[in-house]
Amino acid sequence: MSTLDVTADMAAEAPAAGERGLDLKAMTDARVALGRFGAGLPTKAQLAFLLDHARAREAVWTAADRQGLGARVQALGFDVVEVESLAEARSVYIRRPDLGRRLSERSQQALRAAKAQHGAADVVIVVGDGLSSSAVEINAVPLIEALSGLFRQKGLSLAPVVLASQARVALGDPVGEALAARVSVTLIGERPGLSAADSLGAYITYGPKSGTPDSRRNCVSNIRDGGMAIPLAADAIAALVRNMLATGISGVGLKDAASRLASF
Repeated sequence: MSTLDVTADMAAEAPAAGERGLDLKAMTDARVALGRFGAGLPTKAQLAFLLDHARAREAVWTAADRQGLGARVQALGFDVVEVESLAEARSVYIRRPDLGRRLSERSQQALRAAKAQHGAADVVIVVGDGLSSSAVEINAVPLIEALSGLFRQKGLSLAPVVLASQARVALGDPVGEALAARVSVTLIGERPGLSAADSLGAYITYGPKSGTPDSRRNCVSNIRDGGMAIPLAADAIAALVRNMLATGISGVGLKDAASRLASF
């Protein structure tokens, strides 16, 4: 068979250009390859968009069930302290992020009482509603269960779990400071998108205190079914906590500090 014949046979067997494209829909939850109907989207795609948009709005505006969360956390063997930020309503919380970073006076008193009762601890876990109550109610308690087992295996002491309402990430700083915790782990509902409304974020800070900049935190994000699985997230968070306690550093400098420690 001539070279010309072989080339012709290969061309005949090769898939058409449209068939060689990547299957993007199988690779991502993002809204890609939706198709079209005339100048607009197919009805199925349009209805899916409206449903996901409604789920995102519900996640932001629905209050987390703190009583239910508290009962589930207590079932794991933890004491629970409930606190709230200075944002007294959801509408205020959305418009005033600064108030979501500061504790109310009642909350400060409750934390002082908890510190007097339990003493200082290596780690405090703070659960904040953030921008997705769905994320917290679905993912927070299973993640706390996984984390508590890993921390106890390393001999780390745990403070009571703190449930925070109308909370931004930085609310974990005055909480950790009030409880004299060496590390704070703030689990908080992330801003929902149109692909996922139940994504939980974990923000880990060494030596938490009011005014800590974001550059001194480490984050594990997209913790959810379909994102980062809870066992993997727990392992990642526990590893960060171990490195922080070993180096006394968190945030942007942690990676270099941990690598230097490992080299000795």
